[in-house]
Amino acid sequence: MIQADLNIILPEIVLSVYAMAALLFTVYTGKDKMAGLLVWLTAALFVAMALFVGATGESTRVAFDGMFVDDGFARFAKVTILLSAAAVLVMGQEYMARRKILRFEYPLLICLAVVGMMVMVSAGDLMALYMGLELQSLALYVVASLRRESAKSTEAGLKYFVLGALSSGLLLYGASLTYGYTGTTLFSGIVEAAEGRAPLGLLFGIVFVISGLAFKVSAVPFHMWTPDVYEGSPTPITAFFATAPKMAAMGLFARVVHDAYGGVVGDWQQVIAVLSVLSMFLGAVAAIGQTDIKRLMAYSSIAHMGFALMGLAAGTAFGVQAMLIYMAIYVTMNVGTFAFILSMERDGQPVTDIASLNMYSKAHPGRALAMLVLLFSLAGVPPLLGFFGKFYVLRAAYDGGLAWLAVAGVIASVIGAFYYLRIVFFMYFGEEREELETARSPILWSLLMVSATVMLVGIINMFGVETIAEAAAATLVN
Repeated sequence: MIQADLNIILPEIVLSVYAMAALLFTVYTGKDKMAGLLVWLTAALFVAMALFVGATGESTRVAFDGMFVDDGFARFAKVTILLSAAAVLVMGQEYMARRKILRFEYPLLICLAVVGMMVMVSAGDLMALYMGLELQSLALYVVASLRRESAKSTEAGLKYFVLGALSSGLLLYGASLTYGYTGTTLFSGIVEAAEGRAPLGLLFGIVFVISGLAFKVSAVPFHMWTPDVYEGSPTPITAFFATAPKMAAMGLFARVVHDAYGGVVGDWQQVIAVLSVLSMFLGAVAAIGQTDIKRLMAYSSIAHMGFALMGLAAGTAFGVQAMLIYMAIYVTMNVGTFAFILSMERDGQPVTDIASLNMYSKAHPGRALAMLVLLFSLAGVPPLLGFFGKFYVLRAAYDGGLAWLAVAGVIASVIGAFYYLRIVFFMYFGEEREELETARSPILWSLLMVSATVMLVGIINMFGVETIAEAAAATLVN
């Protein structure tokens, strides 16, 4: 029995053992001299684990008496998390090495955070949920403030930590109320106890749990940490925040509401719908006045999480499928966009001011065109892949009886298009200023071009993601 359980959590065990072994090895050797090698080793291990997770296990398997669930939904989320984490590690390595902030702890903390994310999306119990969430969060608090000599980076880590502790408290309070009213921490037991109608105390528990999870996806009104943390953290770490943790948090959100509270969809559906509409509009409106591209991407992420929550608010299997498709597309777009942001510099120093992109297309037409494709896709302009991501969640909301939410989503999308198109305007029609240099990194160039190409070529059949997401959603909502 134990052997079977350990086989199910093998990817998590491999990554944990690797992180601890690498930590011990580097402590007794050259420490930061090994940092570059560790980045590549960790990224290679992530890709290998993604291939392993994607290729093994076709059925739903349960470990440790239901505390850990390995199903199609978890595998879809894990592959997305692992591949995006590998891409972000590799593309940020040169940036951090040149600025002397590439320490050996960085890839190992990312590795431990990824283990936490994998536990999150496979959690079948409130205790497993919390363990995964805290493992991810504690590692991310540290990497946010990795640039110790920078006041902004230190402030980012501190803000993230303090507000993260508050969200953990909300989540734990909700979990304790849920346990008190159902007598179990297992999701399968909670859904049976709350079948049909939830007592008032359990409803409060659901609201507090959703509040704790909303913080992790930076949904309004729990979004206040996002702009400061995005701006203050080193850019490669901001890129990481914008990709893998978002997928993990949305995966956990879906897992909790469907596996634990699936019997009372009507009770949480309206809460998530309100979070969705607030996030879409605040993200769209607040980003308009931003002059720093990292802060703009923070508000952009808030708006995009609002769209992903729209799929979840539908409360159906198609809604979960739409959310998975949306998140896969969103993560791909963000990898390319941050590859572009990482390449922006002047006199060897990073530049994040949007106005510095004035007439960028004149000096770098290829990069400008790729960024234009990504920005149009982020805005949801047809026929790019980002449009289909939004179309799926809008359709899910409409089919789920939330036509008003779908209409609100369309309006928010139109408002949000302004700040993406403003960057395109600067790149092609702005006033000529001092030319912006571009880091000549083949990795950044490749990831930018691949991401932009996916947004164009993926229109044909989405590389089969639609079918895989449908099967994944079916394993969660049954």
